[in-house]
Amino acid sequence: MDERINKWFIDIQYSIEEIESFLSNVPKSFSEYQKNHLLKRAIERNLEIIGEAMNRIVTKDPDYLNKISEARNIVGLRNQIIHAYDSISDENIWSILIGHLPKLKEEVETILK
Repeated sequence: MDERINKWFIDIQYSIEEIESFLSNVPKSFSEYQKNHLLKRAIERNLEIIGEAMNRIVTKDPDYLNKISEARNIVGLRNQIIHAYDSISDENIWSILIGHLPKLKEEVETILK
């Protein structure tokens, strides 16, 4: 694996771990997430990093579009958070955290092994 791609996957892995650590320090409920603006912004920032790293990875090697199941959606979320911040839905972000982030974590760990 190209060393830059490896570094970007490590960045993704670190951001996922950071999000998990944020969620481990508060009750893991949507209502608590929704009320905690600092938590929301910290998670959104890490999702931006994940999306930017994924964009760099698939730009450098499009084969990773087949190895990361939601690669295009990850980049799309990054673009939405950055460029359409006023249309971010708490429900959408929460759904990603609960339903999609664990799978991304597994895929990244598999690639890094």
